[in-house]
Amino acid sequence: MHGLSIAIIDSNMLVGIGLQQIIKDIMPADIQVFNSFEELRDASASKSFVHYFVASRIYFEHTAFFRDNARKSVILVNGDMQINGMKTLNVCQGEKMLVKSILSLHGSGHGPGHPGPDLRRGNAMPHPGGHPMGHPMEGLPMGGHFMGHPHPMDGMPVEPPTHELILSPREIEVAVLLAKGFINKEIADKLNISTTTVNTHRTHIMEKLEARSLADIIVYCVMNGFVEVSDL
Repeated sequence: MHGLSIAIIDSNMLVGIGLQQIIKDIMPADIQVFNSFEELRDASASKSFVHYFVASRIYFEHTAFFRDNARKSVILVNGDMQINGMKTLNVCQGEKMLVKSILSLHGSGHGPGHPGPDLRRGNAMPHPGGHPMGHPMEGLPMGGHFMGHPHPMDGMPVEPPTHELILSPREIEVAVLLAKGFINKEIADKLNISTTTVNTHRTHIMEKLEARSLADIIVYCVMNGFVEVSDL
């Protein structure tokens, strides 16, 4: 063990544990899986993490923290989603491609301000001290698919879903809170913005999604992994 600690934050434990095993096969590190941001926050009181792999839903609920730690953060997305200024990792791709994407983290580093697609295109996330994060892939298990959504049928080829990030990060924050049932004033208080700004975001969300009701916003949030049905 090299004293490195990595955090995976995802309420879907199957995804978290699957990713944990793949990263363990790639690099020696202490990798912890957290169900929620609150669990991560409690653990961070006594431990420092060199990287955060965080589910997009949790990221959009705590954007300030992860944007402040953009150099260390990787957003776990379902499909070809792009988040401006953040690195993303598609967890719906086959295991071999997923391993290659993670291994690409050990190349030349990029600081904040580089868009999410850089990771998928082979650009990289800096490693503390300049040491490589990975080792050759020989011997790694490559069969099957990573635990994406929906779970693929055995032997069936799977095309990962392609989700365009239609909304801005702030609009997604507002959409998530709307989907969870918060009213405009509560959203304004949570995001420290005015109710007028909330109304403006809400109008833009409805227009961009061509939504006719709140139900359409809820469907968008669930289908893109920003909200879990159990949270509604």
